[in-house]
Amino acid sequence: MTAFAPAVWGTTYVVTTELLPPGHPLFAGLLRALPAGLIVLAITRLLPYDRWWWKAAVLGVLNIGLLNALLFIAAERLPGGVAATLAAAQPLIVALLAVAVLHERASAWRLAWGAIGVVGVGLVVIGPAAALDFVGVAAGLGSAASMALGLTLTKRWGRPAEAGPVTFAGWQLAAGGIFLLPLTVVFEGPPPAIDWVAALGYLWLGLAGGLIAYVLWFRGITTLPVTSVAVLVLLSPLVAAVLGAVLLGQTLGPIQLVGFVVSLAAIVAGQLPAPTRTSVSTPTPEKAHR
Repeated sequence: MTAFAPAVWGTTYVVTTELLPPGHPLFAGLLRALPAGLIVLAITRLLPYDRWWWKAAVLGVLNIGLLNALLFIAAERLPGGVAATLAAAQPLIVALLAVAVLHERASAWRLAWGAIGVVGVGLVVIGPAAALDFVGVAAGLGSAASMALGLTLTKRWGRPAEAGPVTFAGWQLAAGGIFLLPLTVVFEGPPPAIDWVAALGYLWLGLAGGLIAYVLWFRGITTLPVTSVAVLVLLSPLVAAVLGAVLLGQTLGPIQLVGFVVSLAAIVAGQLPAPTRTSVSTPTPEKAHR
């Protein structure tokens, strides 16, 4: 169920390019977050309290607001494949933060498969014409760091007993949307004209990619090991590549298929415990004789 979230987020590229008006990526991020968050608050009528006012604000900015802003900057300044590969570095950052923030033991198994997953994603999505831009690279790595820190802090802080997964997601969606609102107004101006096709796209981003995805995502963070959740993010660029091939006619060659296998192996291995060494006992003379 947790994997549903990054899989749905992988549809964002094709929805944005094929259904939404161009030139308003922050507005798309705003509509993904703020309406869903406000609807949840209106239905549950449970606001953050005590320390959860600032905790929900911090998590909402890291997991949703700042993340979306940096992702859109990276997407505008870098080829999609480069941006996706930088974002796929998130499991590596989570593995390091788990040691510093959650005081978990360093896991060579998680780090190795996280690195292998980044390589696999790179093989799938980076083309020969990939170009680098310093600001775009910084934004791409910043988005990965923002999501990684948000994921780790969500695991550390948990959620209050009075707030279920829906309410907890609503708090963060509202906080992330409020963070994006002034940025959208300043950098994009008035909203674009929305026809019925764009309305369907925004509805998909807000309902499936916003409310449902984040409810399942935050539920998974609180119930699964943080490094297992982090590696599931690799599903996003893989789903985007599959949809590009199926819906947009983008071809996948042998190198891309190898990258798919490598990335899927990293996702599966990231859910498994690290192998343990078994000690071989020396047989006693009696056993050896028998």
